[in-house]
Order: sequence, then C-alpha cells, then structure tokens
Amino acid sequence: MKLASYWHDTAPRFDAAVQGPPGGRADVVVVGGGFTGLSAALALAKKGAQVVLLEAERVGNAASGRNGGHVNNGFAQDYAAMCARLGTERANLLYRSFDAGVDTVERIIGEEGIDCDFRRTGKLKLAAKPAHYDKLARSQELLAREVDPDTHMVSKAALSEELGSDAYYGGLVFGKSAGMHMGKFVQGLASAAARKGVRIHENTPLTALRRTSEGHEVESPGARVQARQVLLATGTSAVGPLTWFRRRIVPVGAYIIVTEQLPQDVLDRILPRRRNATNTRNLVNFFRVTPDNRLLFGGRARFAAPGPESDKKSGEILRRDMVATFPYLSNVRIDYCWGGLVDMTRDRLPRAGERDGVYYSMGYSGHGTQMSTYMGTVMADVMDGNHGCNPWKDFDWRAIPGHFGKPWFLPAVGAYYRLMDVLR
Repeated sequence: MKLASYWHDTAPRFDAAVQGPPGGRADVVVVGGGFTGLSAALALAKKGAQVVLLEAERVGNAASGRNGGHVNNGFAQDYAAMCARLGTERANLLYRSFDAGVDTVERIIGEEGIDCDFRRTGKLKLAAKPAHYDKLARSQELLAREVDPDTHMVSKAALSEELGSDAYYGGLVFGKSAGMHMGKFVQGLASAAARKGVRIHENTPLTALRRTSEGHEVESPGARVQARQVLLATGTSAVGPLTWFRRRIVPVGAYIIVTEQLPQDVLDRILPRRRNATNTRNLVNFFRVTPDNRLLFGGRARFAAPGPESDKKSGEILRRDMVATFPYLSNVRIDYCWGGLVDMTRDRLPRAGERDGVYYSMGYSGHGTQMSTYMGTVMADVMDGNHGCNPWKDFDWRAIPGHFGKPWFLPAVGAYYRLMDVLR
C-alpha cells in the first residue's frame, strides 16, 4: 500500500515550471498552485496580463491533488435550510454558481484539450437513516421547483439500481455532477497556463507581502517580485504571512483509500451507473469508481492532521467502513492511502474578495474542485474591474472565536459529530 495520492501517482508530472527564483515585475502575482490559482493565472494571461505564480511545493500538491475526484454541483448544506437562511433568490444565485463551476471545468477541459477522464456521471447523496431520506425528499421537491429540475429521488426499494449495498435508505441524485482524474486535470491546467506565458515557480513559498506605491512587493526565499495586483489562492496553507485568513479557516483532515483494480462485474454491482456517491452523516463517507476501475473510498475518518501514521490509522478505519458498506469487498487489496486538509469556514461557504488591496478566494469547505476552478476565472474578471460577478462579495467573514491558526478544538468537534450521528 502506497501512502501517496493516487491522483499524484497516476498522472504525468508538470514539467514546465520556471527554474530559479522569481524576480522582476509582473502585472499579477498569484500565490498558490491549486485549481484556484492555476485557473486564475490562465484566465489573467488570456486577458494579456504578465502573471507569476508561486507554489510552496508542487502544483496540485494540496487539496487539488488530494480530494475524492468529485466535480459536484449542489450545496454541502440542505437546500431548504439555505433558502430559509438567505432567501430563495440568493440561495438560487449561489446554487447556480456551483452549476457554473462544473460547466467551467468542462469548458476549460475542452478549450485546452486536457485529457483527464471528465464524465458527467451525476452524484448520489445517500440517506444514512430513514429520517434523512425524508429530509432529502423535502429538499429535492424544493430544488426541482426552484432551481434544479435535473434532480430526483431514489427510494430504498429502487436503490439496487444505483448501489450494491443495503446500508442506506434511498438517496437524492444530482444529474449535473461529474467526475475526473484530478492529477491529470491539474497537470493539464498548469501546462495550459504555462503555454499562455504564466511563469510558474514550484517550491517557492510566500514569505512576506508588502504594499508599495506601485502595488505590492511579494517575497519568497532569496527573491522578490514587484506586482500591480496579488491574488491569494492558498487554502489552508500554513506558510507565509496569512494569519488573518488562518483565523477564519479550520483545516480539517480528510482521508482516502483506493483499492486494487476490480473486475467489471464487481464494479457493476458497487455502482452500476458509476455515480459519485456521498452520504448524509456528519462524519461523511464518499466513494466513486476511478478511471482505471478501482474503488476510491474516503471520509473524515479521524479529526487529526494528515501524516504517515495518521494516514495509516485513518486507512484502517476507512477499510472497515468500506467493508461495512460492501461486505463482498472484505478480501480486496488496498493500493493507496493518503490524507489531506479541507479548508472549512464556519458556514461551509467560500469567501472571496479584496482585503487591504490583496485579492483572495478560498474556504471551499469540501466542495472545492468545481468552485475553485470557477472562482479562479471569476477573480480574474474581478481583478479586471468586474467586481459584481463575485457571488461571495457580500458575505462577511469574522474570525472564529478562540482560533488562532492551530485547530486545538477539533477532537471535541469530532466527538460531538460522532454523537450527533448516533442520535440523529
């Protein structure tokens, strides 16, 4: 078993990074080489900007290369609850931005000729308890009437057409959702940006950021770049002068295992329609079939930071969860196991805008693939003067009380959610 991301291990390595330290001047410096930063850099370069992108490790190293491979539309939250909180009109505006995210991923793949196994499979949200099914059904009725007719319910009696497991009580299908190979997409996105003239520097962390009369001075080890504009696309990064953002984001561990390649008849039993699947538990599980016929199975197995020992322990928990869901996989070999961090905000909604002259977009809270790609393109327009196109522009973003960057409270949060999964 490799303690490595399947997406990283099975994709070509990006080979067009600029060698040597950055320097000189640029129209824009983008900090972060994930989907947000790369899509923004690509869009800005297409507008004629000179762009420098700084990545502390390798492109796609963090959440963009460590996720579950889902490109899902729809909220993390219950749609009816979002309408009650925000009003139906605003909730629908935000919901459609997630739709636009999936469309943006598909558009960029087509325009840039990225071979990354993109497919509109749909998403199946599974009810872990009978009461969860009733709540999903009420939400779907509203969804179909107000904003997304491409949804439908699947009863427990009909669930065998979607899932080879007796562990759930039906589910809600979102037809617009998709899946793809994350490693191939990030490599293709970075390559497209490099072709358009973006200077991508890997292993180049941000160490200082200062306002100047002409814009900003961006510092990395042994180098400085003068930039007219700066975009922070850093997610949960622990590197650099980002204390203000760290107080507003909680980095939560998510873990994934990937099996050996499975026979076609077994895959047809697990997920006959090859949808992305997730469930309604607080300690969520999610799964899908990979492009080379493996089962990817993930979740919030432990509220602990990723690392070799933590990943191993989490992998054991996930294997138990997988076998509990699909008992006929008890003898299947696990080939990959890894962890990553999800950048959670208090309300599980992204934040994007401008602070002290610096632009930012982050906090995707587990729904990042489509939204981060979309927001990269949106922020390119915002930085070009179209401030009204940002769907998150009117959201305030207060610091989390008692949170100063290290989430000391996560074990208690994990215990609470475990209890809630038992009681509700």
